[in-house]
Parts: sequence; C-alpha cells; structure tokens
Amino acid sequence: MTSDNHSVKLEGGVPTHLAELVDYQDGAVVSRTLLQDETGTLTVFSFDEGQALSEHTVPYHAFVQVLDGEAEITVGQNPSTVKAGQIILMPGHVSHRVRAVKKFKMLLTLFKAAQSSAK
Repeated sequence: MTSDNHSVKLEGGVPTHLAELVDYQDGAVVSRTLLQDETGTLTVFSFDEGQALSEHTVPYHAFVQVLDGEAEITVGQNPSTVKAGQIILMPGHVSHRVRAVKKFKMLLTLFKAAQSSAK
C-alpha cells in the first residue's frame, strides 16, 4: 500500500471533493489520512482493480463509504458488493477484508469500539 504523506488541509466550512484527494495508481492501493487522533481516523483510499487489503481485525468500528467504483467487502464470513454511493459497517473486533472488483475509491472512518465482553 502506498501512503501519501502530503498534508491535506481541510478548512472548516469549505466543501471538499473527497474523490479528488487521492489518485489511482496502477497496481497499488493509495491512502491519504485526513485526520488522525486517539479516538480514530479519517482516510481516503484508492484501489486499482484487483488490489486488496487482506483479512484483519482492528479495535475500531470501520465505516466504508464508496466514492467511486466497486468493491467486495467481507465482514466475518459475509461478502458484500459495495458500489459508489453506498456505505458499509465493519464492526470493531470482527475480521474483515476489502477487494477492488473494479477500480474504486473509499472514505474510511474509524473510531474506537468498546472492548468485547465475550466469555
């Protein structure tokens, strides 16, 4: 995954085109973090067709809003096709993965999930 470390200045009260904040790169996943602190992050991603984030689990609720294109997002053992204009929740502490069916861009919003109390 390529991380674009250029600072993005988002001014309060000024509309921003999220999909324009990150470009596609052949054979790559590109990310640009817009906000990060101890409570969570806001990151925009672009995926070339066929690129993926492997299955993993994080202690954050992860909301994916697809800005462009189409992805297969698997939460637990349940795959879903998610297209531009749609949103999906990947609950904290539940395994998930993301695969680009077509080139796609997404906004990822993470915030800490309460610790699981499974016994």
